[in-house]
Amino acid sequence: MDEELAVELARMAAEDQRIRRPPKGSARTMVRRLDPKTAMEYRRIDAENADRLRQILSDHGWPGRSLVGERGAHDAWLIAQHADHEPAVQRQALELLTAAVARGEAKPRELAYLTDRVRVNEGRGQVFGTQMRPDENGVPVPAPIEDREGIDERRAEVGLEPFDQYVRGFERRFEDGQG
Repeated sequence: MDEELAVELARMAAEDQRIRRPPKGSARTMVRRLDPKTAMEYRRIDAENADRLRQILSDHGWPGRSLVGERGAHDAWLIAQHADHEPAVQRQALELLTAAVARGEAKPRELAYLTDRVRVNEGRGQVFGTQMRPDENGVPVPAPIEDREGIDERRAEVGLEPFDQYVRGFERRFEDGQG
């Protein structure tokens, strides 16, 4: 196991999550207006993480369980998931993650989330229904889905709860002001 790489991924993921947390005392919502300074820091962190992930993927392929442990593999997925402004990095991560899942080096549910994220970012319908978007009122709604009829079967295959239950969870958190 590459402990140094696992620590680096943990640091990157912690920074990713730090900037995404709402300020103390504010409700977490799907739509959060960022002041210009925070928006710039958000973009900087995502760009730095995506650039470093690109190098990691080039050097190691997908950083799976045997390379960086369960936590490190999850951290790599989180960074890829949030590399929205670097579609080439997300696409490369998706290809490598697909192979890693087939080898038992990564979780199928994480592949489902990244598959949907890439498809939504490309303007295509999602497969597993994992991506929510705020409507005009900030209420979370599912991004468009391809083949809505088979969604629960696909979700079950990767260990995700039924779609309607997933959506209700978002609705409850939104109603409670937790986003």
